[in-house]
Amino acid sequence: MTQKFDTRAVHLSNKEKKSFTSKVTPIYQTSAFKFTDLDDIEDFFNGKNDYLYTRVGNPNPDELGEAIAQLEGAPHGVATSSGLSAILAGILSVAKHGDHIVASKDIYGGTYELLANELPDFGIKVTFVDFTNQDEISENIKTTTTLIYSESITNPLLRVEDLPALVTIAKDHNIYTMIDNTFATPYFCTPFEEGADLVVHSATKYIGGHSDVTAGVLVGREDLIAKAKSKVVNLGSNLSPFEAWLACRGLKTLSVRMERHAKNAQSLASALKENKAVKKVYYPEHVSSKGNGAIVTIDITGKCSVADFFKSLDWIKIVPTLAGVETSVSYPLATSHRAVPEASRKELGITEGLVRISVGIEDAADIIAAFEHALKESVLA
Repeated sequence: MTQKFDTRAVHLSNKEKKSFTSKVTPIYQTSAFKFTDLDDIEDFFNGKNDYLYTRVGNPNPDELGEAIAQLEGAPHGVATSSGLSAILAGILSVAKHGDHIVASKDIYGGTYELLANELPDFGIKVTFVDFTNQDEISENIKTTTTLIYSESITNPLLRVEDLPALVTIAKDHNIYTMIDNTFATPYFCTPFEEGADLVVHSATKYIGGHSDVTAGVLVGREDLIAKAKSKVVNLGSNLSPFEAWLACRGLKTLSVRMERHAKNAQSLASALKENKAVKKVYYPEHVSSKGNGAIVTIDITGKCSVADFFKSLDWIKIVPTLAGVETSVSYPLATSHRAVPEASRKELGITEGLVRISVGIEDAADIIAAFEHALKESVLA
């Protein structure tokens, strides 16, 4: 049948070239997948076809979720629209109205807001606890508690969580453990292999690695990920194919990036510990034989003018987030932990002079020189 121009304009670009084999997974930038007949549709619902509608599933997000699961040693994973949506999907896979969560006090401010301000609307209660005191964790577990939540390396004070201890407490009380592994990444730490039931990543950070994607990944037990996938589909928190493709591309260089990040961060932390303009340096130890992560946090309270310090950073970027190949800084008091109550911030040590440094892959000497210059220019008389 000869088609008119308008019809051909729509359909001529939609050619299937099944003889082509791409080295890199193509971007399946489609909202839906087509079927040959009604039986083909039924095959999807009977588990014989993989894809129906991109909110329900798409090869690119699936590739990302499964890739991170394999790196974490977990059976399955699901990719989501952001780190927080991955956290929410994980929580809703183990907690419902009337349940209770015990969470670490020293966690990312965005996660704190989700747990403290949003979960109560779901009927889920949260108690924030000092996880350096294992007795306090156990004492706050109730009959309604279903989950212990923490971070493998906490944000922004970089405390390394005692994962075996948390897992033991959880198993003793027959409840689940969920760990945010964003700062450590699977390169340095694999909490699922330590016994955690669920592990979450803001893939926006080191998984993607180049500050050009917003994504989350949740991995863990097969039964829990099945429930989490259902939440992702029904809440519409799926990841777009292009964002997933970008994150998978970034993942390919995770190991080489993290190796340089950690080496540079160690060098910067050592140099700043010797600088009299710095009150305190936070940098984790004994995370992994491969290194201790890419974040260095410093406290310059009473030593430097915070405003002058940020003005004197030269080529170092000021951002409200972290990761990426470029060195950057953020100010937790004004950004990530802005919504955390003042009393809680003071108790944790999130002071007026706390600066979180995301160390990039540039030359270490240049990074050190930039911070030493900013400290020198901002030191109080």
